[in-house]
Amino acid sequence: MDLRRRGRVVRLVGRESVIGTLDAALADCVAGRSRIVWIEGAAGCGKSALADALVERAAEAGAMVLSAVASPDERAVPLGVVRQLLHSEQLFALPRPTGENGTPSWAEALRVFCTEVRELSLDAPVVVCVDDVQHADVESLQYVQYLARHARSAAVLVVLTGSAHAETLDAVFTTELMRQPHFRRVRLPLLTADEAAAVLDGEADPLCAELHRISGGNPLLMRALAEERDNRPAPAEAFAPEPGGPYDQALTTCLHRTGPAALGMARALALLGEQGSVERAARLLEIDRPAARRAVAALETAGLLQDARFPHPAAPAAVLEDAGAVLRGEMHRRAALVLREDAGPSTAVAAHLLASADEGAPAVPPVTPHEVEVLREAAEELLARDDARGAARFLELALQACEGTGAVETSGTEQDGAQRFGLRLRMAQLITRFDPTAAERQLSALLDPRSPDRPAPEQIQPLAGLLLTQGRVAEAEELAGGTEAPDASPLDTVLDSPAAVSERLLQSARLTDATLPPLARAVRSLICSDHPERAVPWSRRLLEEAQRAKAPGWTALFATLHAEALLRLGDLRGARTHATAALEALPEKNGIFPCAPTAVLIRACTAMGQYTEASRLADRQVSQRLLATLPGLSYLRARGVYHLAVNQPHAALADFLETGRLLESWNIDRPAFLPWRTDAAEALLRLGEDRQAEQLVLQQLALPDARRPWVRGISLRLRAMTGEPKWRITTLGQAIDELHRSGDRLEAARAMAELGRALQADGAPAKGSAMIRTAWNLAKDTEATALCKEILPDAPLTPERAAPAPAGADARTKLSSSEQRVATLAAQGLTNREISAKLYLTVSTVEQHLTRVYRKLQISSRGELPLGLERDHSAPLR
Repeated sequence: MDLRRRGRVVRLVGRESVIGTLDAALADCVAGRSRIVWIEGAAGCGKSALADALVERAAEAGAMVLSAVASPDERAVPLGVVRQLLHSEQLFALPRPTGENGTPSWAEALRVFCTEVRELSLDAPVVVCVDDVQHADVESLQYVQYLARHARSAAVLVVLTGSAHAETLDAVFTTELMRQPHFRRVRLPLLTADEAAAVLDGEADPLCAELHRISGGNPLLMRALAEERDNRPAPAEAFAPEPGGPYDQALTTCLHRTGPAALGMARALALLGEQGSVERAARLLEIDRPAARRAVAALETAGLLQDARFPHPAAPAAVLEDAGAVLRGEMHRRAALVLREDAGPSTAVAAHLLASADEGAPAVPPVTPHEVEVLREAAEELLARDDARGAARFLELALQACEGTGAVETSGTEQDGAQRFGLRLRMAQLITRFDPTAAERQLSALLDPRSPDRPAPEQIQPLAGLLLTQGRVAEAEELAGGTEAPDASPLDTVLDSPAAVSERLLQSARLTDATLPPLARAVRSLICSDHPERAVPWSRRLLEEAQRAKAPGWTALFATLHAEALLRLGDLRGARTHATAALEALPEKNGIFPCAPTAVLIRACTAMGQYTEASRLADRQVSQRLLATLPGLSYLRARGVYHLAVNQPHAALADFLETGRLLESWNIDRPAFLPWRTDAAEALLRLGEDRQAEQLVLQQLALPDARRPWVRGISLRLRAMTGEPKWRITTLGQAIDELHRSGDRLEAARAMAELGRALQADGAPAKGSAMIRTAWNLAKDTEATALCKEILPDAPLTPERAAPAPAGADARTKLSSSEQRVATLAAQGLTNREISAKLYLTVSTVEQHLTRVYRKLQISSRGELPLGLERDHSAPLR
């Protein structure tokens, strides 16, 4: 008798010894002898397949088959299994075993059932098969047990299948069966590697060993994995079960059929992950250790666990997905408690607390004050690993706890208030990495006068630093409480810090949440210093560091500072590129911070003649809240610059005067940052208000910042335009010298154009024209299209030379920076001694530079010097 025919070869692979036992038992039954066979195995190991094969073969041999499949859902239905056994053939009716009113007693009912089956066996062998007997109702088990004990001499074969380590099966029932001499127990082991290959159609598959490892030798899981393998469109480099695919479905089926305790243990171990152990899982489930060990044994017998670990990362995910969100949330909460009791890693405890909150589980018991500290510690640990977003989620949960959203009850003590304030401040620092606008909201909540929480003394400085980084100078000053000198400006530490001090800080500090404010201030200090070119490499380095940290908020901040540094030096294209990048990096385009890069964009686009783009950016109403910040004022000034460029001097003047009013009201009126007086003076000149313009210029020249080359240069240019004409040439010459020293090529070009026109008006047309042409070329070099058209409206926007280069000149030859400066001044008509005084060079050095210039350009005198000189761009500003 061969049970492996009829297409069951694959499902019965590796079951030769069991099949032999069943063949012998069926043969004995046909020969008239009673047998009891117990097929025991884990879920998915093929018990039902063997029982089905036996039933089919018995029917072919002429036996009468009574079969039933027990179900957990029907365990509470009395005699449910027995009714299944009799239902198909309607063999006889069961008496009601009540023993009342003359009806049969329970013992009589059992006897009648046994007698009826024995009588059936007189006509043909009877095979009674109960699959998953561990789920059978108690009454049916008594019938099966009575039959097994009292039908020894009949041709009755009782076949029972049951799971190893079954939790619900009555031990008395199994013991009673084992006492019978005709009882046989057969166990279905897990598949070996060779047997697994046979399950895979006997093919030599390189994935066979991996599939066997993942399945643990469980035939059901093995077949599910084989199905996934066969359905793959192309072989992958590494096989992994598909989420929600056949493997996941087979795994969860096995778990549910293994029993509630084993299912719970699997979920607990899956949830605990690397921190998992049988002992911890037992505490999480609140079961005793023997029960936990039995559950683990059941899982290992089924191949679902190996040494209390899942064989593949896909398994825990499938197990937890099957649990459902509510149950997962509750288990995560208990896992956090267990790990905290064991002094487990703070990140692991915090991860479970966060997962519990994410799943929406009720916070019972609530998050405790100690767990708030655990969340804070875990956040700092993740920050040390450069996982800022994970840290932010931990801090957010801690903050929710402190605010009383289902966690720690808010108390009015000063200590509790300081803790809440500290968490909000740390959250604001962290969010600045990703979203300055969200950080702005956090800071606003901190400063809300309705909030009962106030900062501790040690929290004031980092809070003020963060406010200054956002440009909220008035709020930072109010927070300081007037501790500074009465006449001191909050910008003084930024604008008056020596460049060497700022560079030492930039050299020594790494970009972190704590160092962000001082580093940003150091870069801005360099931008506003006498050497703004030094800010370019530092802002570029910090920008690259922010990009490596994947912090879009930091990226936007240092891209903006880099753009401001380039704009300060007249690199309009570079300023526009980096200001655009800063805006693109921001997740939100509202709030305070976006005003800063937008202001740079407006000024750069305006100078480049891109008025349509500038108009789009400047078409925004500025709220009073934004006007209370430095970015808001920068935007207001930039809008005024645009209005002036498109011949709207009244609108421009209103913006400039409002900027000045606010700067003065906050005691931060520093022309080194925003020279609103000269801006307003230019608008007044357009309106014919020369006297008022002159007053504003004189006021700016009287301020301490006028000692700085840039402020002095732009002030002197306007002073020349508002003062006596006889001093105009001298004053403009001084302005050009200062602007050259400041590095602002755009303002220098503007002043040079004014000087050229003054020279022409003073009776020196040739010298004036040469100066105007030089100014045009410098403006063209900065791509200031608007200024080029203002200087020479009819000139094409291509470099032109005052005189063509000699035929033999090498057009590709470039001058060094020093040679270019000397040649430019010589082309403007300055003598060697005047050049030496301006550039702080000896006369001999000037002569040597000119000699090299003549040789490179293949000319013989300064009269042949072209005005559009090329310089060496080997070290570009960008």
